Amino acid sequence: MRTITVLATTLLIFCCGPAQAWWDEGHMQIAYIAYTKLTPAVKARADALLKLNPDYAAWTAGAPTGMESEYAFVHAATWADDIKLKPNYRYGKVTDADAGQNVGYSDLVNHDYWHYKDILFTPDGTPLPAPVPVDAVTQLNKMIAVMPSSSGATDDLRSYDLSWTLHLVGDLHQPLHVIARYTAQIAGAVGDRGGNEEKVVPATGETIALHAYWDRLFGGYSSVFGAINDATHDGISGITPDAAKAGILDPDVWAQEGFDLAKQNAYADPIRTDKTAVELTRAYETNARNIARDRVALGAARLANLLNQVLQ
Repeated sequence: MRTITVLATTLLIFCCGPAQAWWDEGHMQIAYIAYTKLTPAVKARADALLKLNPDYAAWTAGAPTGMESEYAFVHAATWADDIKLKPNYRYGKVTDADAGQNVGYSDLVNHDYWHYKDILFTPDGTPLPAPVPVDAVTQLNKMIAVMPSSSGATDDLRSYDLSWTLHLVGDLHQPLHVIARYTAQIAGAVGDRGGNEEKVVPATGETIALHAYWDRLFGGYSSVFGAINDATHDGISGITPDAAKAGILDPDVWAQEGFDLAKQNAYADPIRTDKTAVELTRAYETNARNIARDRVALGAARLANLLNQVLQ
């Protein structure tokens, strides 16, 4: 029993960190929906690049015959989180000289600080620190620039960047991955870390971090089959985002959208400016689910449009 408890606690701590977004379900649903919107030529290019990822065999193990490429694409969306548990990868600091490097699979730093962009915000005039120079937006812009074959980048680097891109597009569409709130009660060097310092009690009854509440709105860990089934039967794949919004392929714009949503909705009443746990209202939870569904659908459409452009 103690072993199970320790393992569960370890997983909870890992999942509630600032670098985890949507958990497996949300990331894989975004990837699945995007894959259905790729042109045949772009699908073929993406499939070929992902075969270079060291986890490709694991991604396709057990996939139905003929669906190996689709399963790999969907599973690849979690790879940037998976490497945080690999013993041959190490944690680094955003201030390290190699924090912003983009060199391919030879890079064994897990770069957990690539998963978010802290746009700083204070509702009460609390002093704000200087922003960090490396984040999800800076790195995704680098990756977008080298993914076209005309960039001259190696296939190893393009494969690495594609694997990260499948994940980072999802991260940037989670509102609490693009904000850090500083208040008189929650300040310090990193503020609230995107809602990780505030505690909430949802209808399920447990006390969890606000960030984790938003991350898990599509569920937790899932198989590829489960994510595809949920995207199909829960209606996410049937949501058609505004075409003009889906055509916006600038990560800076995505981050600003999420920042505005977080200010107006993620930190809305009854969320407090201190660390006191608050019970979420039905209105808050309903609004959060609706925003999350719209962001996932929009993120999937943008991911497809982005790949159709850079891998054409």
